[in-house]
Amino acid sequence: MALTTVSSERLSTNVKNTNFTAAEKQDLTNDILPLAGQLGNRNLIINGAMIVAQRGTSSTSTQYQTVDRFKAFWTGQDEHPTQAQGDVAAGTTPYTLGFRKTFKLTNGNQTSGADAADYFIVRTLLEAQNIANSGWNYLSSSSNITLSFWIKSSVAQNFYGNVQTKDGTVYNYPFETGSLSADTWTKITKTIPGNSNLQFDNNADEGLRINIYPLLGTDYTASSVTLNQWAAFSGSTQTPDQTTTWWTTNDATLEITGMQLEVGSVATDFEHRSFADELRRCQRYLYVLGSGSDLADESIGNGRGWSSSQMELTVEFPEVMRTTPSLVQSTGTNYYQWRNSGNERFTDSLLFASVTPRHGILYKNSMSGLNTGDAYRVQLGNSSAYVHFNAEL
Repeated sequence: MALTTVSSERLSTNVKNTNFTAAEKQDLTNDILPLAGQLGNRNLIINGAMIVAQRGTSSTSTQYQTVDRFKAFWTGQDEHPTQAQGDVAAGTTPYTLGFRKTFKLTNGNQTSGADAADYFIVRTLLEAQNIANSGWNYLSSSSNITLSFWIKSSVAQNFYGNVQTKDGTVYNYPFETGSLSADTWTKITKTIPGNSNLQFDNNADEGLRINIYPLLGTDYTASSVTLNQWAAFSGSTQTPDQTTTWWTTNDATLEITGMQLEVGSVATDFEHRSFADELRRCQRYLYVLGSGSDLADESIGNGRGWSSSQMELTVEFPEVMRTTPSLVQSTGTNYYQWRNSGNERFTDSLLFASVTPRHGILYKNSMSGLNTGDAYRVQLGNSSAYVHFNAEL
């Protein structure tokens, strides 16, 4: 982090003399060092800079589809919105701070307006153990965590969000962005105190969710909701009543980047991590093989002929996954290829023989002409082929 508030000469002199003014001490505390928690690895949110998108970069489907660890889902639409990995325009403030990618939502044409049961939700989920072991004394109202992020909307509007716990009695902490100017990046910072009613179990299940709402219908909102305060969760009082301007504007966009959640009362500079580091963190929840034209013939692993009609292979995961993953795959003619120097076979799908959070054993039966015990290279046989190992929250 840059020493932006104290000149290098003054800093050098004052460090030697331990003679900081009160204002300088506060600046150094706020802008250089976190008030609590770790100096590194302090951002509890994975992929907050939106740089990893293992599944793809654009989709009109709901749930996890593009940017890793972030999902969007909706109901009541006349035309499906689009969720995508967007680009930060050069010269804008997020760009000059090192951000290049966004989670971008583009509305469809919602000709029928907003009904009471309609919603459009952007969400990221955190493991309970990551909160429990973060250093946040979440049972104390004098101990805080701070949420910060950049947001831009093509429509001038105030948006609501909330932080929700999942263990024990569910608690809800609603907040607002304040009125955003159209097409203008704004940094949002929310300092959230602990509460004696909160609970985070020390396990790999969901412990905390962060929601931002392009729309939340009146079935889920109430004018009586108090912002910036913990309250027992109720599905009908998640935020104050919301305006529907964004939802009723054709092709309206909403973009988010630089999301950080950290222990302490101050939003420190965003913790940029390398792409490789962020990818490995994401692979705890999703490991992808394929797809794309440049990934045809990508190797899945090395297998062997179990019999003349069955092959198997082991896929070692690069990270220990959050839990035993499920297998998600594309299927089609000759999508998967088994080959060695003297033999080549194609199949349309794969099956799980067994799986743990560390590796999966895949197989295919009802084949012919295999040599028992022979080694085979298993690879994707089509640019549309993919294999996902999914351990998402």
